[in-house]
Amino acid sequence: MALRRGFKKEARELALEVREELDTKVFAPMDPYALAELYGVEIFDLTQPELPAESVRHLTELRPHVFSAALVPLNPSGVIIVENHVHHPKRRRATIAHEMAHVLLEHPFGPMLTGENGCRSAVSVIEEEADELSGELLIPSDAARMAAFKSWSDQSVANYFRVSVPMAQWRMNVTGARRIACRWRERSMRTRYAVAH
Repeated sequence: MALRRGFKKEARELALEVREELDTKVFAPMDPYALAELYGVEIFDLTQPELPAESVRHLTELRPHVFSAALVPLNPSGVIIVENHVHHPKRRRATIAHEMAHVLLEHPFGPMLTGENGCRSAVSVIEEEADELSGELLIPSDAARMAAFKSWSDQSVANYFRVSVPMAQWRMNVTGARRIACRWRERSMRTRYAVAH
């Protein structure tokens, strides 16, 4: 299922508003944990004593890849996030940004699908929207273009924005940042050549 028309523009604008609330510039790493705190969303990991030890062992040792985090509703209208603390910090940052995207978009809670790769909403468009917004929160389109104009590699983008290389690569590709920078350079060279001759 594709994102609805105009959603990417809405996500860009919302991400910039949220970054402004956090006093985080466009070309700066955003702290998703600070975002959760700003919105009053507490984050718990799997070390909570109330959790069944066997389940925790399953999710942290035997099959850690099946659970990254979950947004859990609280009565009457609050939510918390439970995250898998054994994952790499860069993955955890992306996961928290994704869960906070659900909060920002006021997505309804619905049926979940569990499979080899973990648990996700049965409504794929909800997950796609959260993916898009979380990507914009972590590496805004404008920041991706700035990185492309600086000729940064995916690794450099990942290191600077504190995300994984696949996340950096996805953002650089989906925003068309390098294509834009390349076209600008080509136009610039043609203009210089025309002026010189």
